[in-house]
This record gives sequence, C-alpha cells and structure tokens, in this order.
Amino acid sequence: MKSTLLRNARIIDPAQKLDTNADILIDNGIIKRIGKDIEEPGSAEVYDLNGAVVAPGFIDMHVHLREPGYEHKATIASELASAAAGGFVGVACMPNTNPAIDDSSIVRYIKEQAAKAMNGMIDVYPIAAVTKNREGKQITEMAELSDAGVVGFSDDGSPVENTQIMRIALEYSKMFNKPIIQHAEDKSLTHGGVMNESFVSTTLGLPGIPTIAEALMIQRDIMLTLYSGGKYHVAHLSTQAGLELIREAKKNGLPVTCEVTPHHFTLTDEEVRSFDTNTKMHPPLRSREDVDAMKEGLQDGTIDVIATDHAPHSYDEKEVEYLYAPFGIVGLETAIGLSITELVKPGVLTLSQMIEKFTVHPRRIMDLPHISIKEGEKACLTIFNPDEEWTVDIKKFKSKSKNSPFHGRKLFGKPLGVVNNGVVMIG
Repeated sequence: MKSTLLRNARIIDPAQKLDTNADILIDNGIIKRIGKDIEEPGSAEVYDLNGAVVAPGFIDMHVHLREPGYEHKATIASELASAAAGGFVGVACMPNTNPAIDDSSIVRYIKEQAAKAMNGMIDVYPIAAVTKNREGKQITEMAELSDAGVVGFSDDGSPVENTQIMRIALEYSKMFNKPIIQHAEDKSLTHGGVMNESFVSTTLGLPGIPTIAEALMIQRDIMLTLYSGGKYHVAHLSTQAGLELIREAKKNGLPVTCEVTPHHFTLTDEEVRSFDTNTKMHPPLRSREDVDAMKEGLQDGTIDVIATDHAPHSYDEKEVEYLYAPFGIVGLETAIGLSITELVKPGVLTLSQMIEKFTVHPRRIMDLPHISIKEGEKACLTIFNPDEEWTVDIKKFKSKSKNSPFHGRKLFGKPLGVVNNGVVMIG
C-alpha cells in the first residue's frame, strides 16, 4: 500500500484543542508523522491541501440507507458513495427498511453490504428498531441486537407512543449503554399534517403539525428518563419548546442528548409557499423563531449533534401534489456547506465547535471509539475547505435520489475528501 502525504493542512482536532498547520504522513492506514516540511517518501502519493482543514472523521448519526426493501430509492452502495462525497467516514443507519432492522440477521446483512461498498472505506453503524417491525406493540430482542453490534434503538418515523414500552426500552438502554433515539411526536395531534401549523399553513390551506406535538412527547420521555435512568436522545429537534425542555433536563443532570438537521437551522416554513415537495420533511420546517432557537441551542451546547436525517426518495415519489408526497430530503452532500454557511461564517459556531458536533459528540452518544489526529493512531480524517464557495447541483450528487431543496444555492465549505480504513479518497 502506498504512503500518503498531506501537505499544508490546517489540522483541527477539538478533543485535543488542536488547531495547527502541518503535514501529515500516512502509512498503511496509520498516521506515521505530523510535522512541518515532512520529507517526501519516494513512493508516497502527495496532496497539497493549501491550508484546507483536516479534522477527525465526520459521522452522520441519522441516515436512511433504504436497503433492504427500498432499493428504488437508494442502496447501501449508492448512499455510502454519497457519504464519502459529503465528507463523512461513517453513518448510523435508521431501521426504516423492509424488513425493519429488528433482527440480528438484518444487522449482519447491512454490515456485509457496507463492507463491499467503497472498498470498505465508510463505517456503517446500524440502529435497530425499538419494537418489532416498528409497530409499537412488542419490544425487540434488544440484548441480541446489542450483541450483533447496533449502536442504538429507534422506531424513527414512528414515535414510541406506548409509555410502558418506552419505559422498558429506556431501562434496557441503561443496561446496554445504547441510546433510545426518539422521533418526538404526539401523533394524536398531527394526523394528516404536512407542514408546520402556522399562519403560513392557514394561508396555503395545508393541514398543520403543531409544535406542541414535539414538546409533549419530549416532556413525557424526559420524565421516563428521570424515572428509569435510561439514555435518551431526541432525533431531528425542530422546536423552541422542545429545546427548552432538553436544556432544563441537562441542567438537572439527566442523560438526555439531541441533534438538529441543517435544514432545520436553515429553512423556515415560508419555503413551503413554493409548494416544492422537497420542502416537505418530518418534523416539518418551522418558524423563524424556531430556526433561531436551533442556532442558539447549537451555540450554548444544548444541541449536541448535527445530523442530516438523509432520506432519499425517487423522483416520481416527490413529483406529486404536496399532500401526497413523502416526507424527507437527502442531506449528506450539503451538510458541511450548510453548516459552515449558516453557522460558522455568521459566528454562531467556531470551526472547532462545528467539528465537535460531527465527531466527538456522536461518538460519545453511540459509545464508539474516540478518534484523534495523532502519530500512531488510525488515519480517520475528513478534509474540507471552509472558504471555498460552490453551487449545489443535484445532478452531481452521488446519492441515487436527488430530492433536495438546496439545488442552485451557493454555499461556503466544500468537502474535499476522506481517509478511513486504509482508503484515501481526495478530489
């Protein structure tokens, strides 16, 4: 295997409080040397990064790979290519498959398929269902699934509504140190809703999804977490009310964490006026006040993680009336650009803080090994240029699906490559 020399890198590693300019020499997948003006080995592949950032490898802890069962939308291979193009070395995949990830055999299948894709470059961490077939009726074999290597449990897209089942799941989560990842929604308040309940929904004549539906479920779950001592994570947080509940729970020392998507800190429900079905997601785009609250939550540390909720849908599925289109957008290939444009450039987060929310925190929540940029450590790296401006072009996406509301948008922050598992992909 050839050596790789990364010249003129800006190395940012939040866990080490490291921000320095240096070269990085990688040999057989291991960081052999970090320093200034490293002498070039004869057989090395050399990349001059011109000051681009090299960070610990990014993880997206909320991705839908669609396989098995929905290969017309996406495949494991296509979406891992999308992950690499977006600057991610790892993804945690949700159980919204057919069959659902509720059995250890499906976990093995996903891992086997992932190992074949991208030369095994991208790490895949399956998240298993909390209940059989995500139906909310019977809890899965959580011990067996934990042994099979899942990193968490979720019925994502289908909230765990039964309070007793949620209590038991949280008790198991404490035992296995794996989070229960909740799609926080009181469905009795949201039936038929397609967008945020607001003045905009009234104007457009579209049925609304009220913010209180998210807050009520979070409030119940926090009480259960307090009672059980379990490990609770809120997926794709979208409301100021939900954020306040999480902030208070954290102040009280509860093991509660949360994530936000780039679309929920970028777009408001005003975007729905276009009737573009790529503005339809679940939870829906919220008000300007909610979007501002998401940025405040990221800034003060209440929100731990940036995750995409990458949800591929085929062209014909989205090319219907707004009421009938499926929820969700792809997000792997725009995540870094949106985060730098909306958070770093305006001063909401520093680059180091942004990197932390893609690296340190998701690894901590899912109890994954810590990654550092140090000599002797595995080379697990994300490379991006925070100052490069680029235009989103869905035709260039590696994802099998192209359902993004950001086509044509100019962003700062261009992913340049990833290094992981002895594989280098730059440029």
